Amino acid sequence: MASVLGIGNALVDIIIRINDENLLRNLSLPKGSMTMIDAGKAETILQETRHIGNQMSQGGAVANTISGMANLGMLTGYLGKIGNDELGRVFRKDLEEVHTNPHLFYGGSPTGRAITLVTPDGERTFGTYLGSAVEMTPDEIDRSVFGKYEWLVAEGYLIFNRDLILAALTAAKEAGLRIAMDMASYNLVENNRDFILALLEDYIDVVFANELEAAALTGHKNPEDAVIRLGKICPVAVVKVGAEGSWIIRDKATCKVEAIRANCIDTTGAGDLYAAGFLYGLINGFSPEKSGNIGSLLGGNAVEVIGARLNDERWRKIKKAVTDQ
Repeated sequence: MASVLGIGNALVDIIIRINDENLLRNLSLPKGSMTMIDAGKAETILQETRHIGNQMSQGGAVANTISGMANLGMLTGYLGKIGNDELGRVFRKDLEEVHTNPHLFYGGSPTGRAITLVTPDGERTFGTYLGSAVEMTPDEIDRSVFGKYEWLVAEGYLIFNRDLILAALTAAKEAGLRIAMDMASYNLVENNRDFILALLEDYIDVVFANELEAAALTGHKNPEDAVIRLGKICPVAVVKVGAEGSWIIRDKATCKVEAIRANCIDTTGAGDLYAAGFLYGLINGFSPEKSGNIGSLLGGNAVEVIGARLNDERWRKIKKAVTDQ
């Protein structure tokens, strides 16, 4: 079984289901947005919602992907930075519970957190405090760690720290790893387009993007056209289009994979788990279409639960379905 290392912003997801959108307006959080906040604003949100209750678990896009691959039985590790606090212990514990090897540094700030407010329609609004997650430096990229793995999954949000992501991708390539990257958000892509295109050209073997990110990166609003353009840069490219499924290209051959029918409650982590399923299939030598179907299976299950963590019963059914394909 191939081994996979993830690197990204180590965050704890704090998921809060709210009854209406008034709270979002009161907190100045545009519905459906991802707003970077400081420690004070994070505390304000938690205080304003303390009567509702919340659900906490290890989060961050790549950590979700790595946990998904671990639940499918792959050998995994995760590289990131946390605070020496309760949330940091939650993050480490959740990784260890799925037998992911934690390569974690400790920063001087609290552990980062993604506070997710979910409205009744399933839409997510994020207030993200990065904390120690963004304190990781290029000097902390330990090349000996990369030598223990065969694949690296890199988080798009690391593009905010260009020196760090270049150090990580260079270390991975020098160690002979193949590299996958999931774009983070369309506004990040818009603001760093030339840099991202250079990364794809020089380092990336598999790229994931949603419809908006793909349009920002390629200039093509049609996802099929966008994936064809990405396929000219990367060996494998995937454009995720939510309930419409995904477009995939490998070696200039394009296919469309449908999403599974699902009762959408919360889309948190759906794209991350799609990537987990797709990479599981690709690494095991499955066709792009079969890999996409596994991705759709995981993503479809993710939208039916609150947060990005699936229970043991769901994973049992998923693994049986994967085996039966």
